[in-house]
Amino acid sequence: MKSVLCPGTFDPITLGHEDIIRRTAKIFDKVYVAVLENIDKKTVFTAEERIALAKKIFEDEPKIEVITSKGLLVDIAKNLGVCAIVKGVRDATDFSYEQKLFLINDSLMPGLETLISPSFGDQTFISSTAVRDIGKYGGDLSKYVNAKIIDTVSAKLKG
Repeated sequence: MKSVLCPGTFDPITLGHEDIIRRTAKIFDKVYVAVLENIDKKTVFTAEERIALAKKIFEDEPKIEVITSKGLLVDIAKNLGVCAIVKGVRDATDFSYEQKLFLINDSLMPGLETLISPSFGDQTFISSTAVRDIGKYGGDLSKYVNAKIIDTVSAKLKG
């Protein structure tokens, strides 16, 4: 069974994230969506809220499992026994950043593959930051987050 890891902060999880994860699930037997803490980021949504949002989106997807973990990504990957990390990229800036992370991860765990999945069309401009900014001012989030979580996300962002 081939399993992969789709890590992210997901603050909040967007339609762009969801697209990458669903496309990945078409290829692999198991996709672990790892909702991670990033010590360099102050999140708007708590870890518990971010996990709950992701679980709600993928509740009917047996191939997709939402998890949380702390520590190095390579250690999480090793503990899960995944064959690769899957990262979505919107543009050249994202690619450059992910390439650097791949080199670091490869130095820590040689052989762990990183697969880059590009965003398509309307997904290329979606970011969690944009969602937070639009939601903070009461904007329509329907083009940015899954309908299952839109009310929860909107309420949190309006504060």
